[in-house]
Amino acid sequence: MVERVAYRGLLSEQAKSLTDEQYLEMLNSRERRFIKRNSMQFKEIMEQVKKHRKNGKPIRTHLREAVILPSWVGLTFSVYTGKDFQNLEITANMLGHRLGEFAYTTKRVVHSAPGVRATRGSKFLAQK
Repeated sequence: MVERVAYRGLLSEQAKSLTDEQYLEMLNSRERRFIKRNSMQFKEIMEQVKKHRKNGKPIRTHLREAVILPSWVGLTFSVYTGKDFQNLEITANMLGHRLGEFAYTTKRVVHSAPGVRATRGSKFLAQK
């Protein structure tokens, strides 16, 4: 089986084996700055990651703008979408992206049929 490139020329196994310090050097300045400035929020998530490795429950978070780290590969996050929590399995291809990019906040809109006493032509009119 041919292994695809996971992150910046690295294969998925190589990307998983990176330490967080090595990974920070490979990130863009915007992601490095986010991790540096939001260290309290990141520390809370890292504590939850340690607990998750012990008990195996999904990590629930509202922090959609968290940058995905190599130590998170294989974990399950429950990311808040504004209404409910959506489960998200972290893979090596997600490295460098944000959690919120994979938990969509909007769903497909499905309109119902025209109501009672509607004319045949009214089903082609735009709904309000």
